[in-house]
Amino acid sequence: MTDLVDGVQVPTVEDEARFWALVESAWERLGDEPAALRRALLTRAPGGGGEGVYTIDEWLDRFLESLRQVAAGLPSQELTDLDRVAERKLHDLDRADVHEVTDGSDDGFLYCRGHIVALGREFYEAVRADPAVAVPDGECEGMCYFFAHLHKERFGGWPVTGSGISRESFTNPAGWSN
Repeated sequence: MTDLVDGVQVPTVEDEARFWALVESAWERLGDEPAALRRALLTRAPGGGGEGVYTIDEWLDRFLESLRQVAAGLPSQELTDLDRVAERKLHDLDRADVHEVTDGSDDGFLYCRGHIVALGREFYEAVRADPAVAVPDGECEGMCYFFAHLHKERFGGWPVTGSGISRESFTNPAGWSN
């Protein structure tokens, strides 16, 4: 499913709901410890480190494997739709104020934004509202092109999202207008 806005494809509400549901499902399969760590990241003071703030990173590979399992049987179009959502979420975080907190070079900043998306909708929305919530130098490279790679593995090619945007760093004009 896609919606067209000004001739480009944008994620539908249903696509976004499915995306976040898959992310949450992948985390839930990992149990209580990562759930508690994700809650702690949300409840810490913005800009605060806090003991164990990077402990969630120890769970990211397991999260990605869990996400692979929950998305394993999805058809080409659904993987394309999910990749379009990921692309949009990463693009929307491509902002100077987010970069100021997370830092990173071109690739490093992309991986920081992947970290934000990988931690789920609540964390993503919290960072969008207040970038100080982000984890400095937190990275999840595997999330950045997760659904695109899965699509390529299963169907032999990259999905064509038709979005007209890029998830790469420093490409969102609205995020860098100052």
